[in-house]
Amino acid sequence: MAILLALVSMCSTLVGGLVAVRIGDRKHLVLGLAAGVMLGVVFFDLLPEALEQSGDIVLGVPAALVATVGGFVTIHVIERAVAIHTGHEGEFGSHKHGFESVGLVAAAGLIFHSTLDGLGIGLGFQAGATVGIAVAIAVICHDFADGFNTFTITRLYGSAHRRALILLALDAIAPVIGAVIGTVIQVPAGTVGLYLGYFAGFLLYLATADILPEAHAEHPSRLTLACTVTGATFMLVVAALSH
Repeated sequence: MAILLALVSMCSTLVGGLVAVRIGDRKHLVLGLAAGVMLGVVFFDLLPEALEQSGDIVLGVPAALVATVGGFVTIHVIERAVAIHTGHEGEFGSHKHGFESVGLVAAAGLIFHSTLDGLGIGLGFQAGATVGIAVAIAVICHDFADGFNTFTITRLYGSAHRRALILLALDAIAPVIGAVIGTVIQVPAGTVGLYLGYFAGFLLYLATADILPEAHAEHPSRLTLACTVTGATFMLVVAALSH
């Protein structure tokens, strides 16, 4: 099941990339909805399950929450180091040519964390089908934005259309590889809980520091906010029904 859902995530990535040049003025609504779903998964599924799976305490704080902060900080450091963070065309338009290597490094970073997305699906199913499905929903939503960004940022930095498509394909395959690894490798429940906490921090950063700012960059509209609230509410309902 984990691998099957990772294949859906692969399709989501491809769709995100292929509509990057066609979605036009509606991108902010899709990204706002995706961010809301991710936030809902973090707070209504991942963190409760992580706390349940891992009962360890570090300096008086649940180890799963420490892992959450670790995941948040990790992706922040990676973004700062390799310039993953999505830029807008207005920011890069004046100097995108001759900086193809920046786009390639950024795409490589996106491919790497797409692999971690797939790993999260695989390990999520080790914690239970409900958790695995919730993680997969978040990953599928996120990977749409991921595919969109992979194609867009490489093009903004001057990469050829064909190269951007190749990088998009690699980014699409990455979560499937991660899901295979997460399915094959069996880990103790406590370790799964720590990883779920870590992955929650990972998703929390992507939703709040990447997708939401991009969604509101050119359209600080109430409709975008409504989409975010809708996405989070949807995951609250899913979590309530699953329990």
